[in-house]
Amino acid sequence: MQVGVVTSFNTTGDVELSNLRLVDVEEGAVRSGLRIRVRDGAIEAILPDDDTSGRPAAGLPVLDLGGAFVAPGLINMHTHFSLSLPGPVGERLESMDAAGIALYMADGARRTLHNGVTTVRCVAEKAHADFALREAIGNGWVQGPRIYTAGRALACTGGHGHSSDDTMECDGADEFARGVRTQIRAGADVIKLMISGGIAGEHETISTPQLTSVEMAAAISTAHAWGRKVTAHAGPAAVIAEAVRLGLDCVEHGYELTPEVCRSMAENGTALVPTLIVTRSGAFFDELGVPQWMQERSLGARERHIASYRMALEAGVDVLLGSDMPPFWPFEGTTAVVRELEHMHDFGLDAAATLRAATLAPARWLGIDAQTGSIAEGKWADLIALPENPLESPSALRDLDFVMQGGVVVRDDGRTTPGERR
Repeated sequence: MQVGVVTSFNTTGDVELSNLRLVDVEEGAVRSGLRIRVRDGAIEAILPDDDTSGRPAAGLPVLDLGGAFVAPGLINMHTHFSLSLPGPVGERLESMDAAGIALYMADGARRTLHNGVTTVRCVAEKAHADFALREAIGNGWVQGPRIYTAGRALACTGGHGHSSDDTMECDGADEFARGVRTQIRAGADVIKLMISGGIAGEHETISTPQLTSVEMAAAISTAHAWGRKVTAHAGPAAVIAEAVRLGLDCVEHGYELTPEVCRSMAENGTALVPTLIVTRSGAFFDELGVPQWMQERSLGARERHIASYRMALEAGVDVLLGSDMPPFWPFEGTTAVVRELEHMHDFGLDAAATLRAATLAPARWLGIDAQTGSIAEGKWADLIALPENPLESPSALRDLDFVMQGGVVVRDDGRTTPGERR
């Protein structure tokens, strides 16, 4: 008897979308009068509404999108489905076993997908549950975004995040090289290093350097030899400058950048995931019972954080969406991922570039821009729909009401009208 994979959710679909306005993130323009044909989860064709050629004999279900703006699904590059911050909520998460963590993460993944994020990069998760979750989503056992993950982040003994099992403590070049190989063996797509202190470490500061040049060099060169990019939790300019010199591919947060470091990042192709919401999230911290010392450190860094972000924009650094806070989290009248995009726009990135920072730019960094990041023939049918134009303001995403992943509708708030099979 042959046993196949049993799925609960469809992972690919066939459909034709009509009556829509296509958001072209590459050109920064809206294209009307088109329909999108999807087969086996990918965009087979983008055709004029009045083009009747090539209609399949077997027919496709047709969804009338009512004139909605259709954009690529969002890509969040700084995601923690098992995030636990200091405080009672974090303590509860830390007390969960691996099964509990996996179920908690699965719920967050579903909510993330339903809020328009169709791909995530996880940058430190507990119990290696991210690998099981990635497989479960791919097999249709649970709903969630496509996952690209770093597994556990690598930190020095007592370094940032050391108190949770979403990090692996290493010391010296050999241990960091082994740490990289350990995560790759587990299935890591990227590698994350904790090269400085941060907001959530009680016995450190944002500016505390935590890895030596030799340790960073060993980790980065090993990862690159295995074909993996490296991103780093990092605050201070000096340690970022050294990591960029050694080949770092991406900086997370970048709280204390300088114009010189930003120019070096731009010249070396090092991206920035600014996570601006991290230093403007007092209400979120209150909700989780985060202690006062952490709140003061976070909120006290906000002006320097914004100045660093603006320096990066001026230097031409490639900036990418990353919320750090769970993407789906209800926050200030919307979700964390939309609020992060609004901050990116409010502090200097134009609306079209903001949308690219949430779609095509992260797809390019991940090396999957042939499959996603824009709406084009041959790419995955990972799509969102909304009544207003996101090229005019990211706040349009507050009213997102339709999500498709791989040609399968995973959220529809009543906008679409089923049509005849053609």
